[in-house]
Amino acid sequence: MNDFLLSYYSIITHSVELLAAVTGILLLKKYKNTSTKYFIYFLIYLSICDFLGGYTRYISNNGVFSFLDGTIFVKNYWWYTVFWKVLAILFFAFYYFKILKNGRFKAIIKYCAFTFLLFSVTYISLNIDDFFNSSLPIINIIGAIIIFLCIGFYFIEILLSDGILIFYKSINFYISVAIFIWWIIITPIVFFENYFTTSDWDFVFLKWQIYLFANISMYLTFTFALLWCKPQND
Repeated sequence: MNDFLLSYYSIITHSVELLAAVTGILLLKKYKNTSTKYFIYFLIYLSICDFLGGYTRYISNNGVFSFLDGTIFVKNYWWYTVFWKVLAILFFAFYYFKILKNGRFKAIIKYCAFTFLLFSVTYISLNIDDFFNSSLPIINIIGAIIIFLCIGFYFIEILLSDGILIFYKSINFYISVAIFIWWIIITPIVFFENYFTTSDWDFVFLKWQIYLFANISMYLTFTFALLWCKPQND
């Protein structure tokens, strides 16, 4: 299993990301008049950014990015902090702001997103060394709280509306369930990031297994939802 993870972890992860993104592109016309089109753009963004985040593999052994060796960019913590832990959270805040109808819920999400952005920029500025050398757990945790808040508001709206009768037909339901489960699974790992080194391969492989399972489940759910759901039910 460990050899399998070493050889195929990145390939499988990029494949399911690309599958969801390509499915979204092919069905973009279907969702062009709904907020789902923004989610499709987001899937494309994720695929591109995650692919670019693999630049570190080409630094050692005189790789194409060997000129980065010895610089602050030799690790990609900074990249994933920006594109996923900050910008992805802001996207989900934007997305739920678009699909929610309750004015109070929308106002809370808007305020939380602005506060999160301000906090993230300030925290990164004050901890610039950690920004390039670690995963900044506090940003992970606050981001997860915002995700749970957005999803909670969405489910409350569904429960209090006629949408409860057809919730299983809405793509936003599947998106919400998928990202909720992903964050529930992944968030606790941030407390053990100090063990993610080659001196503790047991934890490294365990983390890869958890991420692989979570990523496959989430992106396949996105793909299924895009194919099965109808735009009028968004």
